[in-house]
Amino acid sequence: MELRHYWKLFKRRWLIAVLPAVIVVAVGLATYQSPPPVYNVGVRFLVAQPPAEGTDTLDEQRYYNWLASEYIVNGLTDWVKGGSFATAVSQQLAAQGLDVPAGAIQGGLAADNARSMLTVSMTYGDSQVLAAMMDAVAVVLQEQNSVLPQLGGETAVLVQLDQPVVNQIPAGIRSQLDLPLRILLALGAGIGLALLVEYLDPTIREREELVQLGLPVVGEIPKK
Repeated sequence: MELRHYWKLFKRRWLIAVLPAVIVVAVGLATYQSPPPVYNVGVRFLVAQPPAEGTDTLDEQRYYNWLASEYIVNGLTDWVKGGSFATAVSQQLAAQGLDVPAGAIQGGLAADNARSMLTVSMTYGDSQVLAAMMDAVAVVLQEQNSVLPQLGGETAVLVQLDQPVVNQIPAGIRSQLDLPLRILLALGAGIGLALLVEYLDPTIREREELVQLGLPVVGEIPKK
């Protein structure tokens, strides 16, 4: 009985229920713009420090070499994530005639480390500029890393393991679900509005409504 009641209600108020969703679809299609392309590039660097002085055996040299490399990689990771590194990369790009603010560089820059290896990745909306940005990152990393206090003013040896390969990132699922989610929300709002209009409507349309009010039914005019 309840389902039939709601079905009748929907048949009476279907226009109110679907109108918000229709408006959202029309506006969404009229203003739709494909998401701008986003590109990503990642490069790995290996810290290869010379053997530590004052060690006697080859095993000790290798041990302290790897230990020092790990400490340096940890410091480099923190440096890459900071604003001073982004500023240095921006200045390096400016010397090449490219104006990329430090904020845009830092916002698309990510770094991670494992043992003595540093991984740097960047995202940007222009593939050619992104390639130049990664080249500048490599130059700053390899030539200006003496800013780390643990290096004592010396420059750590960084070996670039990969050549930068720029790849386009596929559009995220959020952009694909944006319009359908808005349509569902508009449809829910329309159904709620239809229920509100029905609740505020004082019109009596069916015999059952009079019976519920305790009024006698004298006659009923059937629909043609």
